[in-house]
Amino acid sequence: MIELRGLVKRYGNRVALAGLDLQIGRGQFTVLLGPNGAGKSTLFQVLTGLFAPDAGEAFVAEHSLRSEATQALRHLGVVFQQMSLDLDLSVQRNLRFHADLHGMGAALARERINEDCAAAGLGAELQRPVRELSGGNRRKVELVRALLHRPAVLLMDEPTVGLDPKSRRDLLAKVRDDVSARGTAVLWATHLVEEAAAADRVLVLHKGRLLADGTPAAVAQSLGGGALEAAFIRATG
Repeated sequence: MIELRGLVKRYGNRVALAGLDLQIGRGQFTVLLGPNGAGKSTLFQVLTGLFAPDAGEAFVAEHSLRSEATQALRHLGVVFQQMSLDLDLSVQRNLRFHADLHGMGAALARERINEDCAAAGLGAELQRPVRELSGGNRRKVELVRALLHRPAVLLMDEPTVGLDPKSRRDLLAKVRDDVSARGTAVLWATHLVEEAAAADRVLVLHKGRLLADGTPAAVAQSLGGGALEAAFIRATG
């Protein structure tokens, strides 16, 4: 569902991504673990078409982001690090706007909005302005929005920043449920090691390069052994 071939991105003399090669398959919950400045957000900006790579290729659902961007982006759902909802619109109107952008008919949009919001515990919040919601519920709305068009790939860029432990746990559980139910390929970027503990696969990114790739236990072992957090801190300084 995601494939990178020799992906390079520079900012002047600084290399943010240094020739990444990577494949992520359907139904895989993958955590991209890295310290601040590792290149996680740059990778997401390339995968969402906001930045063009300086070299290499990125593919989403077998479509090149360089030559088939429209087809590739159709398969993506994204929750960005910074909240991107319209605070003055209701939950329903935010979601309806997204459905319209993806060409969903009114009946299907209404059905999915009602169904997905109820499943996320937001059924009673549909008519409330987003600014009245808690941080955790705003994130739930963003997740519902990202999944509304049933994408094959879900990108989550440090989505739990600022959330309390319960909201963070609930968000992780909801994403895992979607992986199980629909086989969505998830790439979840974070610098919080505890969020990687239940992943199918962990990628450790540091200074634009992959240091390790495997299950949480295998990654910890490849980085010198011991607990994953200790191994991660040791490897990334």
